[in-house]
Amino acid sequence: MAISPTAEETLNQSPRLSVSFRVLLGLYLIIPLCLLLYGLDTTFWQGWLRDNLPTRPTHFLLFQILFGTPHILASTILLVSNDEYMQFYKRHLFWMTVAIAIVFGIGSLFIPYRVFYVAVAGWTVYHVLKQQHGVARGVCQLPAWAYHSLLWLSVAAGLLIYIGIFLHTSLEAETMMQLKNAAGILTGILFLNALYCQRYARSVLGKIFLWANVFLVVSSFYLYVESYYFFAMLIPRLVHDATAYVFYVTHDVNKHSVEPQNALYRWTKQYSISIFIVLPILSFSIAFVLQAYGDTVVSWLTQAVFGMEIRKAVTLGLLGYFALMHYYSEAITWKAGSPYRQFISFSK
Repeated sequence: MAISPTAEETLNQSPRLSVSFRVLLGLYLIIPLCLLLYGLDTTFWQGWLRDNLPTRPTHFLLFQILFGTPHILASTILLVSNDEYMQFYKRHLFWMTVAIAIVFGIGSLFIPYRVFYVAVAGWTVYHVLKQQHGVARGVCQLPAWAYHSLLWLSVAAGLLIYIGIFLHTSLEAETMMQLKNAAGILTGILFLNALYCQRYARSVLGKIFLWANVFLVVSSFYLYVESYYFFAMLIPRLVHDATAYVFYVTHDVNKHSVEPQNALYRWTKQYSISIFIVLPILSFSIAFVLQAYGDTVVSWLTQAVFGMEIRKAVTLGLLGYFALMHYYSEAITWKAGSPYRQFISFSK
């Protein structure tokens, strides 16, 4: 998602539900919370959390059910449940599906796995940080060069941190040290650049938002160096996913609360289900079913019907496709002037 609210949207005083910058900023409290837990663990708990938490969040099925997959499914539901959106973006979706099939189908025959991994990791990190910097851009009102310098330094440092965490068991010690050094240099440059760029933020809230995004990377780097990989990945993941849900729910409330515009909300209205919980509950429920049972069911069916077992068809195949489409579609569906944006306004 790339949200850069315009001045008109930011100052919109419409009585409809709006996205509050202060609410979004409150999500960054996960940073001091994780640092506090790190401090308690190193001071009082003899590293119990470091030794017992998984080396990366995806080792927890519960983590996958709570973070990552649900907001991707929520984005997909929002798109496909509204016919006018599907019609508006159908060409984009078709050609992106073709591109994914070619790159990950044919390309997998001769492109090394590590190349695929770094490419997807880079897209993931860019997607996460572009959303947060895009949201902040509306309240910071930075010059284009300042915005892009902060974004790309964050992405570069974040990518090295991401690779260092997820490949730490398969990389040599010397390579790991080089990654940490390079990530440290980029994080340091990011911090110094932020010191310079903050003078261009047009409000105190803008400066706070600027530094919140900087410390999103700085805190992840510090926890990565200290081998608290779970916390290092939890911080950006939670902020990103929760921010996305704020936009999704705000959109649906403004679009469907007076008169439901699609079958999903016409059905939930009949049963007096609050519009605030429809998308979260539906996306979390589907995520649970697919993550917990999807691969097992598909493997059993393919073995029973075709005499061959297809493994991870859901978690790697289906959810992988949804994730890549999510990264692409969010970059275009939330742009200024898109059909989505008529149902979004901002407040401080």
